[in-house]
This record gives sequence, C-alpha cells and structure tokens, in this order.
Amino acid sequence: MEILIYVYLFIVGACFGSFYNVVGLRITEGKSIVRPGSCCPKCGHEIKGWELIPIFSYFLLGGKCRMCKTRISTKYMIFELVTALLFVYSYLMLGLSMELIVALLVVSLFVIISVSDLEYMIIEDIILVIFLVLLVMSRLFIDLPPNFTTFSLHPILESLIGGIFGFGLLYWIGFIGQIVYNKEVMGGGDIKLYGILGIVLGFKLTLLSLFLASLLGSFVGLVFIKTKVIKKDTPVPFGPFICLASLISYFYGPELISWYFNLLV
Repeated sequence: MEILIYVYLFIVGACFGSFYNVVGLRITEGKSIVRPGSCCPKCGHEIKGWELIPIFSYFLLGGKCRMCKTRISTKYMIFELVTALLFVYSYLMLGLSMELIVALLVVSLFVIISVSDLEYMIIEDIILVIFLVLLVMSRLFIDLPPNFTTFSLHPILESLIGGIFGFGLLYWIGFIGQIVYNKEVMGGGDIKLYGILGIVLGFKLTLLSLFLASLLGSFVGLVFIKTKVIKKDTPVPFGPFICLASLISYFYGPELISWYFNLLV
C-alpha cells in the first residue's frame, strides 16, 4: 500500500511539474496557460499527447523535437522530476496528515516561481496572490506545527508574526540598500514571497530561512564568479535560493536550531 502511495504521488507530482513549467513561463510572458497548446518554438510543430508524458517523453524523443530535431531544454524535464520527488518527499516526512496539504502547496509555489525567476528573473504578483490566499486559508484550518512556534501564542498569531517579520525585514533591507547603493538590492517579488513564507513557517523558521538563503546565495554566487561562469556585477536570481533554504527550514528547521543551541551549551 505504501509503495502505491509513493508511485501515485510521483506521477501526480510529475504531471503538476509539467503544468508548473507552463504556468511559470507563460504567465511571465503574458500568455494564456490554456491556449494555444504546447508546440515546438522552432518549427511550430503541435506537440501530441504522447509527446507530453512528463519525464518519460523527454527520453523517448531523445531530448529533441520529433519534427525538426531541435534540442529540447532539459530544464522542463528537471522541473518535472524535482516536483515529483518533492511530492514524494513531503509524504515521506509528513505522512497522510493535514500538514501535507501545506507542504504540497509550498512545493508548488516554489517550482512555479523558480521556473519564472531562473528564466526571466521575475516572480509574478498574480502567482504570489493566488498562493497567499491558498496558504492563508490552509493556516486558518491547519495549525502551525508546535515545533515551529516561538512565542507560545495562538498558532494563527504565530503565523501572522512570521508573515509580518518576513515581509518587514526584507522591505527594510531593500529600502536601506536603495538609499546606500542607489539601486535595487532586493527584488519586490522576493520581499512579498517572504511575507507568504512567514505565514507558513512562523517567526523562527523564517529567520532561519533568511540566513540559509543568504548563505547559499553568497556561496553559489562566489563560486560562479571564481569559476568565471558569471561576471562580478551579473545579477543572480535569488528566488531559487529562497525556495531551497525554506524547504530545508520547513523540513529540518527545528532540528537545526536545536543542534545549533546544543553546540553553544
């Protein structure tokens, strides 16, 4: 029975991952996510149903358009696979619990914004608004887990504090950076995203996520500069680092915080 659940979630995750690719790209381009159907950007070949099977079709077609043989970017297949694996992993960590609903919504948000941020360095407001509504509604009925809390308040208040903190801190970082450097140092999408994440994670895990995202972003950016993948002043999308750091915080945050304080004692 357990293996069937894993297989089911993997298939569902892969299908949603394929859809999230479309959402992340088309909404940013100002296009409908329904019409027209998927087609090859090079020759215009309308992709058939059997060519759209998540993950599988990429290998079946050899990573190329069936008609013009133009190479298909691996990013589509990668996002399908990542979504499928994260759906399965969420169940592995949380089981068939109400919190699993929150986890799958968070994964879905992260995949969509990672697609758009990596491609266009944009996190669309409409995506954030939709998931803000969904996640606020979820937290109204699904309490913040006890090990996420900080202030021993009602779970809804804990979530509200996390949201205000996440949005407020990044807003002031961006505001001060604008004054000091006379340029945007924090994207508006990133600021709004942390407002949503604060509601999901609560105060202490939002703080941990911010620390980890900064650490990961700085490390990868430095490696890319040293290896000449990018130039020093080349902007790097911060959204994927926020997503990765927040997933680590969501699944392992309380344990990481306990481990850190045990080192200090």
